Amino acid sequence: MQQHLRTGLILIFLMGVVGCGSFGKDFDANMVQDIRNHHTTKTEILEWFGVPFKEGTEDGLEMWTYQYDQYSLGSTDSKDLVILFDKNGRVKAYRYTSSIDDNK
Repeated sequence: MQQHLRTGLILIFLMGVVGCGSFGKDFDANMVQDIRNHHTTKTEILEWFGVPFKEGTEDGLEMWTYQYDQYSLGSTDSKDLVILFDKNGRVKAYRYTSSIDDNK
């Protein structure tokens, strides 16, 4: 009987550990509203959000991605900011999506 109880507690613990986690790097989304196409610079983006989680290129232009996904039993919260820079190092376009209430 005690062996079953111990096994049950271990399973519950493992489900909690495996069922929770995160991916990416959390970032403060409050400054997203201040991004201006053709105006905001790479330096400003670095100051506001830090080093991007991923870097790449699209059509020869530099692209930075800020991503954070948090998993818990039964739910996933995520926020993603993708920024495309022009040849002069200014924001050409960006996209922000979130399932997290940023006002908390």
